[in-house]
Amino acid sequence: MTHLQVSGMAVVLAQVVCLGSAAIAAAAEPLDKAAMLRTIEARADETWRAALDLWEWAEPGYQETRSAERLAVILEARGFRVTRGVADIPTAFVATFGRGEPVLGILAEYDALPGLSQQAVPERRPREGGGYGHACGHHLFGAASVAAALAVADALESGALAGTVKLYGTPAEEGGSAKVFMARAGLFEGVDAVLHWHPADRNAAGDPTNMARVAAKFRFHGRSAHAAASPELGRSALDGVELMNHAAQLLREHTPDRTRIHHVITSGGGAPNVVPDFAEVFYYVRHPDAAVARDLYRRLLLCAEGAATATETELEIEYLGGTHNIVPNDTLARVSLRNLRELVDIRYDDLEREFAQRLQDTLERPRPLEDIANVHDESGQTSSGSTDVGDVSWLVPTTGVDVATWVPGTPAHSWQAVAAGGTTIGRQGMLLAARTLAAVAWDLFRDPETIAAARAELERRLAGTEYRYQPLLELGQPPPLDYRKAPGGE
Repeated sequence: MTHLQVSGMAVVLAQVVCLGSAAIAAAAEPLDKAAMLRTIEARADETWRAALDLWEWAEPGYQETRSAERLAVILEARGFRVTRGVADIPTAFVATFGRGEPVLGILAEYDALPGLSQQAVPERRPREGGGYGHACGHHLFGAASVAAALAVADALESGALAGTVKLYGTPAEEGGSAKVFMARAGLFEGVDAVLHWHPADRNAAGDPTNMARVAAKFRFHGRSAHAAASPELGRSALDGVELMNHAAQLLREHTPDRTRIHHVITSGGGAPNVVPDFAEVFYYVRHPDAAVARDLYRRLLLCAEGAATATETELEIEYLGGTHNIVPNDTLARVSLRNLRELVDIRYDDLEREFAQRLQDTLERPRPLEDIANVHDESGQTSSGSTDVGDVSWLVPTTGVDVATWVPGTPAHSWQAVAAGGTTIGRQGMLLAARTLAAVAWDLFRDPETIAAARAELERRLAGTEYRYQPLLELGQPPPLDYRKAPGGE
């Protein structure tokens, strides 16, 4: 495959071949760390083909049927014990290799985002027939995490390491909060540490935290009527949405610092001469403190209820749950930062550099391309994003890294991120992430004292707050498997 070329053909699942595994299984000597990392290079083409399949399918949250199965089959073919449909989520799975302690988990995501279909070209060009796109790079996330898990399994099988590795297939990170339901189901019990990574426009590690988030859909039900002939007979559901939105705007002035409240109207009526009898608005509420986010949601409810009363409409709420802020772990962060710095090797060739420069022409804030060779320390920072990794971090010592799979200056959730993620720019970052995760896992398997120190740090941090973890879910709340479906249909 030439650089920057995207495969147009999906690989048949039954034909998955894990390159290099037979030779590794037959190895007479235990692998050292460098040899383990070379197994990732041996499987690089296979990993990239899997990533491109996920990129082309671009399946939304809780609907990643082919994507989840693509990754699960790779693991199963290597000898992992795969349990599908965990936590009442059809596209979630846990794959296990090895036995005994320590037990290390690796997270894998694979959901795409709506409205961001894009070809792998440096100008805005949606793919034909596609409405979703991997604008957060989760196709790379899932494939790299699987590659790292395979490498760790090779080292376990060779006798170089002892213990268990678990690959968690976690769907619907983008607003569906699958990891929260998986945590509630007890799937992280008995795990000593969890590793993750994320695509980005730069390489970074450390122990940052982020924003807790609560999500809900507010549906207003009114009464339709002719908007000109008999408007007095109508009760506009859209008026309910608009009044709620206005109240939420006023609420912003009276919220704590770092609060974020944002929304999108998902349904507002079909014709201006018909009073809409149904309208829906989808809200996120964020704050670095989960307890504050929960209370902000309570206040947002008052806005919705007041709007329904004022417009004489009925209010229906679909509470989608929420995610906690990440609990930093400096003990593990030092290990991930050290390994990322040792392994970073991203370099653009001439074609990649030309592509990157053309893509940067479309960016608001491009940064020097040379930054792809650097590693930034994000310790002590608070990002404005949210992730359900946060809930895992309240239960298990957790560490992650960001890796440059996008051109420097590229914002997440953009068509530019989708474009780069379908090229060898994304491939380079994906393989670096896989090596880094595997290297961190190696170090932790070989150093039980670090694992113990990470657990002690987590307990110390949690003891320092009055807040006690509980999922931001309603009692008995099922996973919102249809949250990416439009009201009244697909």
